[in-house]
This record gives sequence, C-alpha cells and structure tokens, in this order.
Amino acid sequence: MNNAYLDMAKKVISDPQILSVVSAKRARQLALGARPMVKCDSENHLDVALLEIGEGLIGYEFGNPESEAEAEVVAGEAAAEETAEETAQDA
Repeated sequence: MNNAYLDMAKKVISDPQILSVVSAKRARQLALGARPMVKCDSENHLDVALLEIGEGLIGYEFGNPESEAEAEVVAGEAAAEETAEETAQDA
C-alpha cells in the first residue's frame, strides 16, 4: 500500500473506519473488473482505490436504516394480506 495515496485519501475521508470500508469496496469492484478512473503506477487495487478517493472521485453516503426497516414491514404486511385473501378464496 502506498502511504502517499493513503495520506491523500485521509484528507478526503478523515474517519479511518469509513475510509477502510469505502476503499475496500472500491478495491473489490476493481478486482471484479471495474475500470479505474485514474492512471496509477501501481497495479494494486487498493492503491488505485485510495488514489481515486484522494482525488475526490469516490465518495460515500449513509442510508436511512429506519426507512428500510419500514419498507420491509410494509412488504411483509402486504404479503400476509395476499396470503389471507388466497386462503379465503380457496376455501
């Protein structure tokens, strides 16, 4: 891992845990065939990911876990209603 790329990325994403997750996810994308958005001397996917983050090409955003949970509950209630209707029609 190139320390210069790491220092650049730390300036963009200061939280080390978030930086770790974002860089690992991008490195995995690169390993699975995604095209790099920068020219990098290193062939290491993590170095490329850190350079992309350092140049501001990769970011992150938090989702809202409460809305996702509500969506699952609503979908579960709708499925239960459909099942009850199907059972009533079969009887």
